[in-house]
Order: sequence, then C-alpha cells, then structure tokens
Amino acid sequence: MEKNTMNIRYNVRDIVQISLMAAIVFVATKLTAIPVGIGYKGVVHLGDSMVFIAAILLSNRNAVLSSAIGMSLYDVLSPTPMWTPFTFVIKGGMAFIASKISYTKNYKGNNIIVNFIGCILSGIWMVGAYYFAGAIINHYLMKYPWNQSFIAQATHVPADIAQVVVGLIVALPISKILKKANIV
Repeated sequence: MEKNTMNIRYNVRDIVQISLMAAIVFVATKLTAIPVGIGYKGVVHLGDSMVFIAAILLSNRNAVLSSAIGMSLYDVLSPTPMWTPFTFVIKGGMAFIASKISYTKNYKGNNIIVNFIGCILSGIWMVGAYYFAGAIINHYLMKYPWNQSFIAQATHVPADIAQVVVGLIVALPISKILKKANIV
C-alpha cells in the first residue's frame, strides 16, 4: 500500500500564528477599507501591509494561509462577497510570492532589499490578478460586455498600486522592528 506523501502537520505555534495573523489582516482591512472604482467596487485598505508583514515574519505556509483567510473573511462579511474566492487565491499568492523571495538564499526575511523586491513582485501579481478577476465579475455579474468590463476594472488599478505602495511603506519598517525584537 502506498503511503500518503501529503502528510502536512500543524503544531500549536502554527495554528496560533495563522489565526492571529489572519485576525490582524482582517482587522487592518476592515478598519481602513475605502471603496473605489466602477462596477463591483473594490476597496483600498492597509490589509496588504499585514500580508507583507506575514510574508516576512512567518513561514511561507503560515503567511499564505493567514493572508488568504484574513482577506477572504473580510470579503465574506462585506457587501461584495463575490470577491471571496478570487481574494483567497490572490492574497494567498501575494503572500506566497513575497515570502518565497524574502526567504531565498537563507535571508530568512532579514534583508530589507530582498524583502522590498518580494513585496513589489507580489504587489504586481495582486494588481494584475485583481484586474482580471474584476473584469470577470463585471462581465458575468454586472453583465458588462468584455471590453467595458476591462475598461471599468482599469479604474481600480491606480488605487491597487497605491495600496501596494502604502503597504510597503508601512510593512517594511514594522517587519524590520519585529524581526529585530524576535517577536515570532
């Protein structure tokens, strides 16, 4: 009989880290969310800064889960829950990219330049992925023609870029302080 190779284990520390960081991501998003754009509105918020912090402080797996869960919980409880499956994948992917890069070559999230690059690349992923996700939502739920769906979603791009920039400005110094304090 073949042994299951997908034996993923979570210890108490992992569960606490994922739960606490998911709650922090949710609260940061909920308390700072400002609606933007045309069609099914997106929001600008400080939640991305917490996604970046999770990616720099936690293991890749814990950062992905806490970011995906925290942001998805916001969407489930928002007036636009149709974003939830997209957000789960997009924010999980965002944390995955930033964390993988921040932890390359044994940097372990301690190199500010590598962290910056990881966050920028994950931010590019987020902007592009939400652009296409929003176009899909606009087309299938708002019944916009495809060309109008992409045009409407383009109104979200500047706000998404600003969200990434502000997230970087907040996350990089805070994560450096937390790393130095050996919080995790």
